[in-house]
Amino acid sequence: MADLATTRLSSKGQVVIPEDVRDRLRLKPGDQFVVVGEGDVVILKTISPPSMKEFDGLVSKARSQARRAGLKPGDVAAAIRKVRAHR
Repeated sequence: MADLATTRLSSKGQVVIPEDVRDRLRLKPGDQFVVVGEGDVVILKTISPPSMKEFDGLVSKARSQARRAGLKPGDVAAAIRKVRAHR
């Protein structure tokens, strides 16, 4: 289980993540987070882009599913045009 640490909310709405937690999670200035709040719970989840290998795998999987669904590149372009026309 993780060690506990405490922090405070500043008058500007900022929260400092304690140094030992930043070090353990290898957080660096500029890292981005998704913030989820429910009741008295606040969760910070780091946002990290996939590696090129993971991204290539996602693209390959999407292409495979599109082929199985019978989609063609023109179908995708038409769907994009349709959505943009309804803005």
